[in-house]
Amino acid sequence: MAAIDLATVHAVVFDTDGVVTDTARVHAAAWKHVFDAFLRGRSAPFDVRDDYLRHVDGRPRLDGVRTFLASRGVTLPEGSPDDGPDAATVHGLGLAKDALFVAEIRRHGVAAFPSAVALLHELRRRGCRTAVVSASRHCRAMVASAGLTHLFDVAVDGVDSARLGLAGKPDPSLFLEAARLLGTPAGRTAVVEDALPGVEAARRGGFGLVVGVDRSGERAEALRAAGADVVVEDLAELSVAGRVPRTGTADGQAREAPMVSHGGSHGDSHGGEQGGRP
Repeated sequence: MAAIDLATVHAVVFDTDGVVTDTARVHAAAWKHVFDAFLRGRSAPFDVRDDYLRHVDGRPRLDGVRTFLASRGVTLPEGSPDDGPDAATVHGLGLAKDALFVAEIRRHGVAAFPSAVALLHELRRRGCRTAVVSASRHCRAMVASAGLTHLFDVAVDGVDSARLGLAGKPDPSLFLEAARLLGTPAGRTAVVEDALPGVEAARRGGFGLVVGVDRSGERAEALRAAGADVVVEDLAELSVAGRVPRTGTADGQAREAPMVSHGGSHGDSHGGEQGGRP
């Protein structure tokens, strides 16, 4: 069984969708609805297993639109955040997808993976600080809906990315900001991520441990090639060894405090949120 050794890793940064919350499939379904409607008469339908994973998953939302359409030889005007969801622009398609995703999670709520919750409790019991990250502005709302706010010290989301001008994955900026707020160097911080651009970002950022999550059981080689040190199909396959040294946290004890906000207004939509995600 793979282990997170808290003698060397003092904090863990978790991606949200597909790692902590069971929402990646909702994203994929929303993208298929939007892209299939747009592509009708132009190209083959959107494939949630191939197109989603290759071109959309893990990317900022507008980057996902651009990357997927480029794969089909389609170029659209950028438009603006003021476009309606029916506009034939990059922003319009992104807004249409966002509206579908938000409606779905408001209707059905957000479920967390039990193994992720168990791992978070164990890490914090052993004095490890934790962060949740997403390029989505819905990150905090999703974590709250799943009842997990108290399990994270830090959240970095799409509002923070826009405010700070952070580049999207595979740039490591999102993860590096989370590590900065946690107060741990990247080399002493682990990242848990399921998307290829996210794994690449963690490797480029110099993180001490990069865990790839392959829930489909079909992408282990690709995740390793992107930079994962360890690949698991479920977080139940990860054990935790040791405790964080007292110098690794302010008091050496586990924390059960709500995650903190680091500036900005956390609205429900934005133009640069994660492509495969809300």
